[in-house]
Amino acid sequence: MSNPIARTLLRVPGAKSLINKLAEPYRNLAGYRQVGLRHDDLIDTLNPVVTKAVSRLPMREKHDRVYRHRRAMQCSLAQTILPKEEWTKPEEDVPYLQPYIDEIIRENAERAELDSLVRAK
Repeated sequence: MSNPIARTLLRVPGAKSLINKLAEPYRNLAGYRQVGLRHDDLIDTLNPVVTKAVSRLPMREKHDRVYRHRRAMQCSLAQTILPKEEWTKPEEDVPYLQPYIDEIIRENAERAELDSLVRAK
């Protein structure tokens, strides 16, 4: 986490549970769950790191991601939301893409570090 304010807040005892209690209603108000999306479906794929992460997803997860995007697009075009039983449940809204993104960022940092090494004489 690169945000110094967030790092400081998370060091305060009990702050993480308070933030999580406030975050859940926000996620519900954001509306992406009402059209069947997960949080990681909202990450912009124009970023090369995200594109690479999507390419590393298992085939089933890729298929599910495309299906969720198409269903959300259909809801958007029809200006409707899904029936309540089809909304993404909080326990289903887990990060599936972020671990791959973090892995690629670590690989890129390691590659940059190795590329900048200078041979000792």
